[in-house]
Amino acid sequence: MNTIILETSIPGWPIILAAVVVVLILVLFCVVPMGMWISAVASGVKINIFSLVGMKIRRVKPARIVAPMIKATKAGLKVKTNELEAHYLAGGDVDSVINALIAAERAGIALTFEQASAIDLAGRNVFEAVKMSVTPKVIETPQISAVAKDGIELLVKARVTVRTNINQLIGGAGEATVLARVGEGIVTTVGSATTHSSVLENPDDISKVVLEKGLDSGTAYEIISIDIADIDIGRNIGANLQSLQAEANTKIAQAKAEERRAMAVALEQEMRAEVVKAESEVPKAMAEALRSGNVGVLDYYKLQNIQADTKMKNDIGNGVIDFVDKKKN
Repeated sequence: MNTIILETSIPGWPIILAAVVVVLILVLFCVVPMGMWISAVASGVKINIFSLVGMKIRRVKPARIVAPMIKATKAGLKVKTNELEAHYLAGGDVDSVINALIAAERAGIALTFEQASAIDLAGRNVFEAVKMSVTPKVIETPQISAVAKDGIELLVKARVTVRTNINQLIGGAGEATVLARVGEGIVTTVGSATTHSSVLENPDDISKVVLEKGLDSGTAYEIISIDIADIDIGRNIGANLQSLQAEANTKIAQAKAEERRAMAVALEQEMRAEVVKAESEVPKAMAEALRSGNVGVLDYYKLQNIQADTKMKNDIGNGVIDFVDKKKN
């Protein structure tokens, strides 16, 4: 009797019920990534549908977690969903970490998820680091200038083959430090050579000496080999230094000579001043001699005549010399 009343009171109720079911299914598919859950289950990933809903609530993109999980499961790796989700929330690249773990497992390199995630969060490309451990990388140094003991400059280029040291990747120095240390080792080795020709004859000696220095200590790389790619002869630094020293010595000598000349000129001026001073005393002495009677008037006039004759002879002599010079010109 109640059923009859319901059917007569709400016409078309089956249609309304079907619409509600369709809406609920659509909402379920929007909230729950059913397609991704089905793919995960089909790939053998053990994850329940409520975990995917929780990811959406925590604003984690399920695709960023489920796809790496499927990849890891197919590769035979055991990783936990919570670890991947935590790494994603920390700002890490989950896909790169999984790729690195797969590559390390295939190459027989001991690498844990904790190590890989720490390397990734440190800003290093962990996948590239694992690839570089398998396939070493060649770094070429710029042209390095080094001077042997004979003063000849050598321009050296080297190729450094390195591979990643996973254990020192966090906190280890990079390529710039390796190149700087190699350059320092080359400069030291060439500088200790007696002649530049000995370096040109045995360039492999540079590689041996530099490798023995342990230049990869504290870096993120392990140096496999150092090969000298090219050596060119540069300037004669010793000769240039000697030339510069000679120029400096010349300037010093010129300065000292100028100083002595200035002192001589000053001394000459002082002596002339003394002569002028002495000459100024002559009239006083003559006057005193006349007053005291030591010199008579006739003697004084005689002395004046002698001075006048001397001056006249000097003037005549200077006039003759000027006349002769004019004739010659």
